[in-house]
Amino acid sequence: MAGAIAIIVVLALFPVLIGISGGVASAIIGMFLQRDGEIRHEGSELAAIDD
Repeated sequence: MAGAIAIIVVLALFPVLIGISGGVASAIIGMFLQRDGEIRHEGSELAAIDD
């Protein structure tokens, strides 16, 4: 019975952990891509979007 409960708990937590790790990975990739875009287009008047 304890094994069945453990399996249910793991199956309930697995999608949540996948979603959280996907969000963290997206934030990290977005940070690097934003930094790359700022470096590539430094001095362009179109790069100032955070005013």
